[in-house]
Amino acid sequence: MAAQTTTPQEPAAVQSSISMRLNARLFLRMLGIFLGIDLLVCLLSLGCMAVWAESRAAGIAQLVTDRGIPTEEAAVWAQTGGYEVYALEREPQGWGGTVNLGAKWPEDAGTSLRSFQFDMSLLGPVHEARYIVELSGGGAPYAIALDISGPASIWLFALRILLLCELAALIIGIFQNAGLVKKSLRPLQDLATAASKLSSAAHDMSPEELRRLTGALDQINATHLDARIQVSGSQREVQSLAAAINAMLDRINEAYSSQMRFVSDASHELRTPIAVIQGYANLLDRWGKDDPDTRQEAIDAIRAEADSMKALIEQLLFLARGDNDAVHFEEKPLNLSALATEVVRESDMIDDVHTFELTAPEPVWVSGDEGLLKQCLRILTDNSLKYSPDGGKVTLTVASGGGNARISVQDEGQGIPEESLSHVFERFYRTDESRTRQTGGTGLGLAIAKWIAERHKGHFELLSRVGLGTRFTLVLPLIPSPKEENAE
Repeated sequence: MAAQTTTPQEPAAVQSSISMRLNARLFLRMLGIFLGIDLLVCLLSLGCMAVWAESRAAGIAQLVTDRGIPTEEAAVWAQTGGYEVYALEREPQGWGGTVNLGAKWPEDAGTSLRSFQFDMSLLGPVHEARYIVELSGGGAPYAIALDISGPASIWLFALRILLLCELAALIIGIFQNAGLVKKSLRPLQDLATAASKLSSAAHDMSPEELRRLTGALDQINATHLDARIQVSGSQREVQSLAAAINAMLDRINEAYSSQMRFVSDASHELRTPIAVIQGYANLLDRWGKDDPDTRQEAIDAIRAEADSMKALIEQLLFLARGDNDAVHFEEKPLNLSALATEVVRESDMIDDVHTFELTAPEPVWVSGDEGLLKQCLRILTDNSLKYSPDGGKVTLTVASGGGNARISVQDEGQGIPEESLSHVFERFYRTDESRTRQTGGTGLGLAIAKWIAERHKGHFELLSRVGLGTRFTLVLPLIPSPKEENAE
């Protein structure tokens, strides 16, 4: 029970992690925008104060040029005007000797260097804020110190208001973004939670509980896998997830249906020989103990049905190993013409009621497993023999062209109806159920042949006419002759 309660919570934990990452990214993005705005506001404010201070300092420098450096008495009056002029006993210091912010300086002002002096904090008042311009003055250096405490106080007050508004916006944005992210990702969380519960607890639930649970996935349940998820809205990510889940459900539905059909057909195929064996066993038990003819008939029938079951089980095991990719595959260059010749020779030795014709004018090389390809050709040949009348001809033709090797097996049998052509490679499918016991077929041969062809990156071409015959053509990738590769 612990595993069942823990597993469904895992998607929620993953969802929470995604929400946290998205919220953190949105918060950092908003914080970065605000910091950029603050930096821009500070630069613009300092620039405006510098332009204003430059213009005023240039006017004061013109007064100094006209009247000279103020006396101590005049300096007191200057301080009441918000500036101070004093002589320097050193060379001017600062920055921006070549900077011109639009102010008209006197021609004999000389080099002008600037600096700021601030005594303030973000949370406290402005104690001092001065803009200082030091000039060479044509050999008598002096400095102009402007009191910019007023503009600095206004700038600091506006900055505080701006920071408080940004802080409030960040706090509100955190909750708004969290709600938006949660709302946007809720379909993903619902899908993940429902899918997790469906996979972990479906086997312990009743059909009613299972139907209620899968209703979270738009009425998808274990008995109706053809239902699909429909997600409303314009969220491309959710639409993509729904499309991926629907594609997965298509594959699951196809595999589930194929498996159920395979199990049903296999059970049906095994039921008949088992019933025959049971019947003859009962016959032996009742009358065959003392009747040699009855006993021999039962023994022959039981042996035949056992051989049929053995062949069927071997084919089932081959397909099962093929589905699990557990069939031994040894790839090497093969001469398809020589392989076809060998199959025709062996078939002619064991079949004396049909004639064989082989057309293989030159070596045709393919890459593959000799045993599997030979098994594929035997299946095609045996299939042609089973459905060809006595005295009929089976023709094998090997050719190459267009980068492919082709081997065709053609008979003069009853042919395949058009509606059955697309089903002949399905497992347990037969075009003539009435001949099942007569031919001894299980309906798995062509399915095995198709698997072998696909394992060799090939495919089949099928042509059939009722009353005329059928031609199966195996198409495989052609490779150069090994002798040519060695010569190169």
